[in-house]
Amino acid sequence: MHKIRHIAISSQDPAKSAEFYKKHFGWREISRGGKDRANPTGVLLSDGSINVTILKFASDQINKGLDYEGFHHWGVVVDDVEGMAKQLEADGVALCVGEDQIPPGAQYEIKFQGPDDMVFDITDVTWPGSVGLDGVAAPDKVPSAREQNRSRFAPKKETVA
Repeated sequence: MHKIRHIAISSQDPAKSAEFYKKHFGWREISRGGKDRANPTGVLLSDGSINVTILKFASDQINKGLDYEGFHHWGVVVDDVEGMAKQLEADGVALCVGEDQIPPGAQYEIKFQGPDDMVFDITDVTWPGSVGLDGVAAPDKVPSAREQNRSRFAPKKETVA
């Protein structure tokens, strides 16, 4: 069975939003991203089962504008990304962010747009702070798509003649 393990929230002030959730729900901060720790572009939180990432987006992935705040997308851990992607595409589900668009430091995940304009990720790499399909907690730092050689930013593979 596939499991929801990631929720992304779009915010103009990820640090302020993260403080709210930590204070009121006791969620653990895993990491912050961006050039300035006090004014991050992303904060990763966890409730112990699900990763909640609060982001200030630099590109409009869901066609709501860069000033949009609120629920952005959700993510599902699957056991076979390629098979699931083929099934979704065969059913006419729109691909929003493919392997060739994964940012350099991001983990491996591809985005689709389902019913009701809902954007979702699929991945086989469990998000930091969440629990994998095997019931094991993910580490606080997972390899990026680049580190796994699963993005266009990965080092070019040598071909054997």
